[in-house]
Amino acid sequence: MKAQRKITFFNLAIVLALCLGSLTYGYTFSIVSTTLGQPSWFEYFDLTQVATEPRYAYTNSIIGAMNGCFSVGGLFGALFNGWSCDYLGRRKTLLVATPIAIIGGALQGGAAHIAMFLIGRVLGGFAVGILVVLVPLFQSEIAPPATRGFLVSQHGVVLVFGYSLAAWIGVASYFSKNPAFQWRFPLCIQCLFPLAMLILTPFLPESPRWLLMNDRFDEAWAIVLKLHADGKDPEAEDVHFATEEFYQMRRQVAADKAVASQETLMTLFTKPSYRKRMICGFLTMFGAESTGILVIYNYSVLLYQGLGFSGSLPLILAAAYVSVACCGNYVNSLLIDRVGRVKLLLIGFTGCLITLCFESAMSALYIGITPMNHAGLSAGVFFLFLYITFYGCCIDANTYVYCSEIFPTHIRSRGLSFSVACLFLSTIAYLEAAPTAFAQVGWKYYLLFIILTAINIPLIWYYFPETKGLSLEEIGEKFGDEIVMHLTDLTDEQRAELDREIASNKQQAGAVHVETKAEPNSLTEKSVA
Repeated sequence: MKAQRKITFFNLAIVLALCLGSLTYGYTFSIVSTTLGQPSWFEYFDLTQVATEPRYAYTNSIIGAMNGCFSVGGLFGALFNGWSCDYLGRRKTLLVATPIAIIGGALQGGAAHIAMFLIGRVLGGFAVGILVVLVPLFQSEIAPPATRGFLVSQHGVVLVFGYSLAAWIGVASYFSKNPAFQWRFPLCIQCLFPLAMLILTPFLPESPRWLLMNDRFDEAWAIVLKLHADGKDPEAEDVHFATEEFYQMRRQVAADKAVASQETLMTLFTKPSYRKRMICGFLTMFGAESTGILVIYNYSVLLYQGLGFSGSLPLILAAAYVSVACCGNYVNSLLIDRVGRVKLLLIGFTGCLITLCFESAMSALYIGITPMNHAGLSAGVFFLFLYITFYGCCIDANTYVYCSEIFPTHIRSRGLSFSVACLFLSTIAYLEAAPTAFAQVGWKYYLLFIILTAINIPLIWYYFPETKGLSLEEIGEKFGDEIVMHLTDLTDEQRAELDREIASNKQQAGAVHVETKAEPNSLTEKSVA
C-alpha cells in the first residue's frame, strides 16, 4: 500500500501544540543575543562593552558563562530525558520540563545580581534540554511515514521562529525609556510559552509506540486510529492505513522488546546497527554545530558592531538574520520529504562551507581597518545572510528529523538524547570560548568551523543512509536490523493477512473512532510473536 500522505487535523493539532516546547527552546536560547545588545543590561551588572577598560576581560568571561551555563543545563536535561521518556512516558516528561522552564525564565527576568541570572540560565537550559529532545521524538512517533519529515520539521520552524521573536522583541525593547524594561521584559516573556505548554499537556495523547512498549494495546490502537482516520467512516482508506500501521507497530515492538530484555546501555555502542545510529546522530548534531551556527547567531550583535554598525542597527540586523532562518526552515519542511534528508544535509553543509570562507575573508580584510571600507563590510553582512539561508533551508530542522527517526522505539529516547547531548557539548566548547577567541584571534576563529565542516561533508555522503518515505519500523533495515514486516512494501501473504484484519475490524474501528476510546479487537487479541 502507498504510504499515507494526508495529514489529519488531529495529527497537525498535536504537532503544533508540541511546538510550544520548540518555541520555548528557541526563545530561551536566543534571548541572550538581544540581551547583549542592551546597554542597560551591561550597566546594571557593572559590565563594559569597551575593549580598553580593565573590566573587559571579566565581561567576556560573564558573556561566555551565560551561554556555558545554559549549555551545561541543556546537556543534563537531554541526558535526563533519555531516562524520563522511557520511564515516565512522553507526556509526563513534558510536565517535568515546563515548570522548570518557567522558574528559569522568572529568575533571569527578575535577577538582582549576576549569580541569580546565571542560575536562571542553568535551569532554563535544563528544561529546554528536555524539550529539544522530547518534541521531535514525540512528533516522529505520531506522524505518518510520507509526511513525517514535514511534520517533525515544524519543530525546527517554530524553534527558529522563537529566535526571530526574541530578536524583534529585543529591538522593540531597545527603544524603551525605562532601562530595566529594556532587558527585563524580553527575559520575562520566555515564561509564557512553557506556561501555555503546561496548560495544554493534559489534553495531549500519549505516544502510541510508548503505550505499546508498556503493553497498553487498546489505548495505542485508539490513538493510532484517531491520528490517521480523524472522522472517517470505517470504509475509508485512512482506516485501512491505520489498521496496517498499528499491526506493523505491534509486531515490531514485540520483536524490539524481546531484544531489549537482553541489552544494556553499552549495547548502544557495541551492537553494530546501534553503533552506526549513534555515529550518525553524533555527526548530524556535531556537524551542524561545527558550521559555527550558534556562535555566529549568539554573538551576531557583537559581530555586526565589529563590522562597523552601531545603535539599534545591530539588533535589527540580528532580527532580520533569524527571520531569514525561520523562512528557510519552512522551506526545509517543504523539501525534506521530496529531496530527502541526506541530500539536503550535503547541500546545506557545502553552502555553509563556501559562504563561511567568504565571510572569514571579508572579516580578515575589512574589520578594524581605517578608513572603514563600507562596501567590504556590507559584503560581510551579505555572506552572513547567505550562510543562514543555506543553513535554514537545508540543515536546521533536518537535523532533528533525522536524529528522531533513525533509532528503534525501545532506544529512541536514549539515542536522540545522546545526539542532542552532543549538540550541547559542542555549544559549551564553542560558545564559552567565542568571546575570548574573537577578541584574541578575530576572524581566524572561523577557520575552526571551515575545517570541521570540510571533514563532515564526505563523512555524511559516505556513511548516512536515506530515510525518507519509510515508516519508523522500516528504517531499521537501513542500519542492518531485521524487520518483521514492511508497511510500504507488503508481501502477498502479509497483504492477505492484513486484508482479513481490515475486514474484521471495519465496524469496530468506526465505533472506536466515534467514541474516541478503544475496545477489544482482533488486532489486540492476536499474537504477534
